[in-house]
Amino acid sequence: MNTTTLTIINPRIFEPATFAQLKQAYLTAQPYKHVVIDNFLNAEFADILCDRFPPLSQMKTHYKGLNENKAEDANFQAYDETFRQLKAEYQSSKFIQFLENLTDIKGLSMPDDALGCGTHQGENGSYLDIHIDFNIHPSQDLHRRLNVLLFLNRDWKEEYGGKLEMWDAQVSRCVTAHLPLLNRLVIFETNEISYHGYSKISVPEGVTRKSIYAYFYTKASETATHLTYHDTIFRARPTESTAKKIKTMLKEGLKNVIKRQMKNIGLIQLYYDTLFKLKNRKR
Repeated sequence: MNTTTLTIINPRIFEPATFAQLKQAYLTAQPYKHVVIDNFLNAEFADILCDRFPPLSQMKTHYKGLNENKAEDANFQAYDETFRQLKAEYQSSKFIQFLENLTDIKGLSMPDDALGCGTHQGENGSYLDIHIDFNIHPSQDLHRRLNVLLFLNRDWKEEYGGKLEMWDAQVSRCVTAHLPLLNRLVIFETNEISYHGYSKISVPEGVTRKSIYAYFYTKASETATHLTYHDTIFRARPTESTAKKIKTMLKEGLKNVIKRQMKNIGLIQLYYDTLFKLKNRKR
């Protein structure tokens, strides 16, 4: 099938009336600014992405630790052409302008690396504990401002779990949660209180939780002068054991002290490159 002739993004979202509704939803959402857009892509294009999503075994990086169990990859050159087409659409002036007008954040861009766009996938038992994301790109003058998550899970059932949970600033309660349904896009502001994650999934054999992520930034030298660099910061849920809460707190505190120092002396990118090589060597 020649996918180059397909419309990628559903043109409905650019219509003035629809756009006004989306912006109102984004600006008034709780616990932080976000919007959910169903039927984001042309339905046929979304089906192709779903059907041609890379197998879990071929994904580059697999995280299995105290706070996460999932796989990640950003090698779009090895993927079906539709993934590269979507990435190009995300980087287009039309979509960037859409995001800027929706969020009132100007000067957005998406870097052409693994911290710009890629894929996530998790099999049965996958989870991602509640966290806020890194705030500054480790090697570029970029301040992370938006997450754009496209879910590609056909016939996803409520009992599978895996909702994108959005928690309050104190991580005391989940305010809202969204099923990772096929062709559902979630856009949310990333900041120091945008806590999110998903609980452990329970799915049949052969079913995985699949998504494409895109992260958008502004120039850190212009918009992040008040921020101190940190990596992802995980938090345990209130219902989890005291032991896990203590382990998470100690691990995250130590991790961020070390990474902050490495960034200050210009070694943080070398750290990430070495870590990825070691993870891949184990597979």
